[in-house]
Amino acid sequence: MDMRATLAADAIAVEERWCARNYKPLPVVISRAKGVWLWDADGHKYLDMMSAYSAVNTGHGHPRILKALTEQAERVAVVSRAFHTDRLGPFLAKLCQVTGLDGACPMNTGAEAVETAIKAARRWAYTVKGVPADRAEIIVAEGNFHGRTTTIVGFSSEPEYRDGFGPFAPGFTLVPYGDAAAIEKAITPNTAAVLLEPIQGEAGIVVPPAGYLQAVREICDKHNVKLILDEIQAGMGRTGKWFAFQHEGIRPDGLCLGKALGGGVMPVSAFVGTHELIASFKPGNHGSTFGGNPLAAAVGLEAIRVIEEEGLVQRSAELGGHLMDRLRAIGSPLVRQVRGKGLWVGVDIDPGLATARAVCEELMRRGVLSKETHETVIRLAPPLVISREELDWAIDRLEDTLAAMHPGRRDHDRSALTQEQA
Repeated sequence: MDMRATLAADAIAVEERWCARNYKPLPVVISRAKGVWLWDADGHKYLDMMSAYSAVNTGHGHPRILKALTEQAERVAVVSRAFHTDRLGPFLAKLCQVTGLDGACPMNTGAEAVETAIKAARRWAYTVKGVPADRAEIIVAEGNFHGRTTTIVGFSSEPEYRDGFGPFAPGFTLVPYGDAAAIEKAITPNTAAVLLEPIQGEAGIVVPPAGYLQAVREICDKHNVKLILDEIQAGMGRTGKWFAFQHEGIRPDGLCLGKALGGGVMPVSAFVGTHELIASFKPGNHGSTFGGNPLAAAVGLEAIRVIEEEGLVQRSAELGGHLMDRLRAIGSPLVRQVRGKGLWVGVDIDPGLATARAVCEELMRRGVLSKETHETVIRLAPPLVISREELDWAIDRLEDTLAAMHPGRRDHDRSALTQEQA
């Protein structure tokens, strides 16, 4: 028996023995990564078209980010927010510069950023807007995915996310996604905020109608309601703009960020907002031991600088257009729709012909790693450092896979790895 294959099988067995079954990974064991490429324990090479749900926008093992990580770790990593550090201020100043907002509350994970946004909106509603105590309401959209805490799953419309985790916190109103009129109809005197993803990621890369965010912005202004956007997956250049809200030329009152902010090496998140929202927080009413630690701040600042200085936002815009054009030209009967912005695309598979999981497993065998969502959509989201040639290589493999999986279509097998990028 191949020793490497044995090592991979053993790794999966040990993980399945000791780890909670809260994920269903593809049967591959990753042991090394560099740039846009991954290697498994068997020595096989794969192109990463997942980017850890946008956490690896700058690519695996970016030398500048690793340098910032190691140099800061050698100086000081964590002291808690009990003391000031020389890294937090510059990080948050740069973050506010690129977002166009006034201040930020640093946290660790995306869900924590959303929880922070909820707390900020409620505090503002009680202390400024005059909403009666414990009556604040937040409007959210069907199909949302904002994290996995009990508060957040409580306002999900996905039964699987809620099943067995109640009772849930009140104060949230669900409306259809992409329907601005439904938001206005749901507003009451107690409405504090509208919380939306500008593009819904976990729902299957769902892009709302053009003008939706503009209309919601106008409605929020009209009714003195805060607009908070969750760009944990969509932000940091993923859609061909720094942030997806910029496609419609608006400015939110609050912004939830994470994933790519950690440069692909550690969890870093933040709630960024207007002065009015950020000023809602006072010493003692919110915090995190690790949030804003100097190691995270150093990595976050360098991640922003890499995206900015290496032109990754523009690269996402240019290659994203190429990706959409090529995918729409495939013309496979398996594909019902292709949708997305920048280097963030969902390929919707006809469930009567195949499952997205089966497509992803076949793609894996051809050297491309992605992941399905809701059994019908393949997410394509490579690191923003990907080259046009590498992107075309992945699309070729997807085209071959779709052809092989539909009876009567010839498989032009290009499965041998031709890229030798390190």
